Amino acid sequence: MRKFWIVLKYELRDYLNSKGFVAMTLLLAIAGAVLLFLPRFVDMSGFTGVQIVGNGSQPEDMEEEQKTVFGYVDLTESGILQEEFLQQVPGIEWKRVDSREELELSVKAGYDAGFVVTGPTEYEYYVFNKSMSDSNTVLFNGLLQQLYRIDYCARNGLDVNEITEMYNVPITVNEQILNKDTGSNYWYCYVLVIVVFMLITLYGQMIAVSVTNEKSNRAIEVLVTSTTPNSLLFGKVIAGALGSLAQVGIILGATLLSYQVNREQWGGALDMFLHVPGEVLVAFAFFGLGGYLFYAFLYGALGALVSKTEDISKSISGLMTVIMVVYFFSLIQLSNVDGPVIKVLSYLPVSSYSTMFARIAMGTVAPWEPVVSFLILAASIFGAGVLGAKIYRMGTLRYGNPIKIGTALKDLKKSE
Repeated sequence: MRKFWIVLKYELRDYLNSKGFVAMTLLLAIAGAVLLFLPRFVDMSGFTGVQIVGNGSQPEDMEEEQKTVFGYVDLTESGILQEEFLQQVPGIEWKRVDSREELELSVKAGYDAGFVVTGPTEYEYYVFNKSMSDSNTVLFNGLLQQLYRIDYCARNGLDVNEITEMYNVPITVNEQILNKDTGSNYWYCYVLVIVVFMLITLYGQMIAVSVTNEKSNRAIEVLVTSTTPNSLLFGKVIAGALGSLAQVGIILGATLLSYQVNREQWGGALDMFLHVPGEVLVAFAFFGLGGYLFYAFLYGALGALVSKTEDISKSISGLMTVIMVVYFFSLIQLSNVDGPVIKVLSYLPVSSYSTMFARIAMGTVAPWEPVVSFLILAASIFGAGVLGAKIYRMGTLRYGNPIKIGTALKDLKKSE
């Protein structure tokens, strides 16, 4: 145990003394906090819908909100477009032009878009660059439909207000969500699955590279004479877990805390990503760390099967395939968290690190299910640690061509 603590302290000190590691942690944490504090100092009402800057007061010298400018040409005989009606649309300034050619020039010169109405229910849409989020035609469709109703009612002696009230009768609904709001919780689960995937792949490969480097420069020959392979592998993995937990905890904690402090200024616009319930964060911490440990032991063992760092990709390719398949299956199944596939995945140690906390956040989970799932994961971590230590012990002093995992397992079986 004493040797294990020596290795753990050394490896952990190596992480904390790394300027790149510390700088990246602080940079990402500060960047996340600064971005989430922006609405206190910069007007972001176009995105958040909340005009709060600093102490909540509107600066006196703030410029008038910039309006969207639309040009239009009305080619209908009756002149269906009513300018007084169009000007009632908030945030939009309408400019009448005389021809298509003039409208084209205006759009090229800076108008946001243009419309040429050729009939009561027909028009042409002009835009310089159409973005993926362009919804101008949806807006104009609604306006043209309303103007058509007004014109139709005027020609037929009907009361447009009465008809509009009849079609737009208000419906009152009081939602009573008895368990989870899956739609609201989907996106932060999506982000957390990506975070834990990156945690496993990034730090797992760092452990594999560390083991291979020690083997390639023959440092392992000195280390195994002063300590045990078990202490070396467990020390590396636990140190990596503590280092990654510190880094991710600082970055994620700074981001979530900054958003909670500024949630009013954001108008709740980022709730779907950053308003994460405490029980989900706890489940994420336990299962995310458990999944990391499970795979980290395997990464360490696979790193010992090669003698050169350029061979690491070959050694860990099979493990990476498993991780990628689990990752994509987890993301796909987030839309059906109560389905049989994700329920099975939430008990398997290769996938429970992401699927169980997703079920806790979005689905129906009995109190015993996370407990059983975590016990299975904990037992698998222990098994992966024991197996990884044996492979590590067998592979550290074997040089030359990369050892295949199948060959390593056969050799282990023979030695027993």
